[in-house]
Amino acid sequence: MARILLVEDNEMNRDMLSRRLARRGFDMLLAVDGEVGLAMAREHLPDLILMDMSLPKMDGWEATRALRADEVTCRIPVIALTAHAMEGERTKALDAGCDDFDTKPVELPRLLDKIDRLLGEGQ
Repeated sequence: MARILLVEDNEMNRDMLSRRLARRGFDMLLAVDGEVGLAMAREHLPDLILMDMSLPKMDGWEATRALRADEVTCRIPVIALTAHAMEGERTKALDAGCDDFDTKPVELPRLLDKIDRLLGEGQ
């Protein structure tokens, strides 16, 4: 099954989402900030990254730009996760290099559709 890196600083969100995705058969990796997420992406080369955009140390915008600038990680699909559902947030995420965008609280069926689509495109 696909390996997903979840970069999320909120412990409750990280725990809830990672458990729900693990029950669906995904191999989950967890990072608490953008710096750790970037290091884990380089080390483990996940099939997909779920990136919270409001992170400590290195935010999701900067981490995604760094992923895209690195030839080792530049092709890993990234879905931005944000609690900010304002119209410009989607454009900002796509401009930073994200492949898709989803809002929190996460609606699992909608997120799974996006994950399936992006994983399908990579094969």
